[in-house]
Amino acid sequence: MTDFDIANSLDWPELNALTHGEHGAPFNVLGPHWLADGTAFVLRVLRPGCSSVAVLGVDGTTHPLQRVHESDVFAGLLPASVGPAYKLRVTDDGGTDDVEDPYRFSALLTAFDLHLIQEGTHYNTYEKLGAHLTTLQGVAGVHFAVWAPNAQRVSVVGNWNRWDGCVHPMQRRETGVWELFIPELTEGTAYKYEIRTTSGQLFDKADPFGFWSELRPQTASVVWSINKHSWQDAEWMAERQERQALHAPISIYECHLGSWRRVPEEGNRFMTYRELAETLPPYVKQLGYTHVELLPISEHPFDGSWGYQTTGYYAPTSRFGTPDDFQYFVDCCHQAGIGVILDWVPAHFPKDAHGLVYFDGTHLYEHADPRQGEHPDWGTVIFNYGRNEVRNFLLSNALFWLAKYHIDGFRVDAVSSMLYLDYGRQAGGWIPNQYGGRENLEAIEFLKQFNMLVHQHYPGALTIAEESTAWPQVSRPIYLGGLGFSLKWNMGWMHDVLDYVSTDPVYRGGVHAKLTFSLMYAFTENFVLSLSHDEVVHLKKSLIGKMPGNDWHKFANLRALYAFMTAHPGKKLLFMGGEIGQWHEWNHDWSLDWHLLEQPLHAGLQQLVTDLNALYRREPALHVIDFEWQGFEWLQADDAAHSVVAFLRRGFQPEDQVVVVCNWTPVVRDDYWVRVPRVGAYEELINTDAEHYGGSNVGNNGIVDTQLGDDGQAYLRLRLPPLAVLLLKPRLQ
Repeated sequence: MTDFDIANSLDWPELNALTHGEHGAPFNVLGPHWLADGTAFVLRVLRPGCSSVAVLGVDGTTHPLQRVHESDVFAGLLPASVGPAYKLRVTDDGGTDDVEDPYRFSALLTAFDLHLIQEGTHYNTYEKLGAHLTTLQGVAGVHFAVWAPNAQRVSVVGNWNRWDGCVHPMQRRETGVWELFIPELTEGTAYKYEIRTTSGQLFDKADPFGFWSELRPQTASVVWSINKHSWQDAEWMAERQERQALHAPISIYECHLGSWRRVPEEGNRFMTYRELAETLPPYVKQLGYTHVELLPISEHPFDGSWGYQTTGYYAPTSRFGTPDDFQYFVDCCHQAGIGVILDWVPAHFPKDAHGLVYFDGTHLYEHADPRQGEHPDWGTVIFNYGRNEVRNFLLSNALFWLAKYHIDGFRVDAVSSMLYLDYGRQAGGWIPNQYGGRENLEAIEFLKQFNMLVHQHYPGALTIAEESTAWPQVSRPIYLGGLGFSLKWNMGWMHDVLDYVSTDPVYRGGVHAKLTFSLMYAFTENFVLSLSHDEVVHLKKSLIGKMPGNDWHKFANLRALYAFMTAHPGKKLLFMGGEIGQWHEWNHDWSLDWHLLEQPLHAGLQQLVTDLNALYRREPALHVIDFEWQGFEWLQADDAAHSVVAFLRRGFQPEDQVVVVCNWTPVVRDDYWVRVPRVGAYEELINTDAEHYGGSNVGNNGIVDTQLGDDGQAYLRLRLPPLAVLLLKPRLQ
């Protein structure tokens, strides 16, 4: 066998780079390097802190390696008979162990994978980057891969290597992706990437593609397999496209998992995903909702951000359990007939040091210029949508939740801030686009691509925009010039109606237009009427707290609001606590005030919400034509003097009609005539003033017949209860 000179087996620059953690291509030096004739190989091993290293051959032989120049590198020339499946026997202060050599395993990522990631079209990147339990050559371990193109060196660090970045440097691939297979690591292993910048700074970063994380305040990623759950929701998945069609009833219960219910007898701890799976879906189903929408459950360091400042886009938060537990929660929702919508935050991310910000020592995920990259309103940074790999990261993330967690849709947060370059900025504090305009062209293309991919790969999945401006065609198809969202929150309706119901009834005649204006634009988008978490925080008061008058008036007003919302065109969303008349503003640190249900007014409100949802789902007129004029007709829009409105909702069939009459004053109005299109008896479906809801029980004894007016048309002669809404349906003859 050829003589081997240990002392000269490495040149000084490479040896120095390895031992000081500055080497970006460790496979060029470490691991087996075969001689040209194939009779032997040179083996180099980097083992900081070890006193000796030997090689255990497949032929049963042992070969000590020699230390190179008193460094942490050990080397030797070994015969071919030692074999490629050798092991290392390492001795340090903790004793002697036989271990696998990571640097004997070849790279896994193909050139095509790397090309697609760089191009921004690798939509299942989560299967390539991140930490994946893998078996190579019969050896189990974890394959790590991370994108950090401007780093000088990237290492995987954890307890197993004393968080020492010199032990496991990764190999840089040509596109700036680094990878390494580390044998014998198992599920549950905490890890980070130690990144050395070109200026010599060291950063410990969580894995952008990590599937799980340590519980805050700890910030390491955790190796986890997300492919173990056995899904039992085939029926839901088969029916989802029809259940989530634009003509279907969609009534959404918005929920923050950390404060829906807690366990006060155990230190006010969170409920786990599995505990929530046993309690939340039955509750949502009992109330008649079709969907639950979760405030962001992606990992986030600060409870007070409610999840809207995300650091772990691929990791369901560890606050409530494991990824398996969250999959179980979604599965239970589906088995109960409840869809699951996630709040998704592609608009911005926080500056926490372990997160995406300044990831490889450069502004990698975010814009470098603060006029583009800083969010002045939230103290966060903005994704650079013009970079292929960044778009790929976000697009893959959306498809990831749909594929691996069977999520049914997304409510996309802060879309307005994405569309406008000057959002929240003063004059001179932003950079116009290439045409001199304020539109963020790159973000617009990203949103279109997001919607196209979601709807292409998962037909029936919902994409819902939280967009508060007059940007046109948000929920119109891309081929017609729209952004491609399924639905859009109707922020205008929400603000106007809350202003109206917060006004003392004495003065409501003067603001009557706030009640009716939404119908001027109600069919320009596919709207969701939302009474969300944003309306019950930051001193805005709870919904019941916004209502004027004494307690009876407050509850009557709120009951009327919920009925008006149910009958108004558009899908529905209500934040948790609204259904029980929570007095306090929402507090993310505490459970809802469930004890309020011991009081009749609160229990009656909850019963009304249940009955409204049941009626909404049962009556086609209330949901099948939500986004066209054919489904709506004003019967009385201009009676500001009495603060009364009346309208008709229609379905596809002639018999599918519901008449809605709203009296927004605390005055009983006898002999109130409302024109209706059909002659005959009308059944009172809902009267929000009914005694079992907490009302005064004024009404029409459950049924009323039409009368002919002087104009020869049919009218209902009604007794309108105070601060109440009536929903009536013509009886079939």
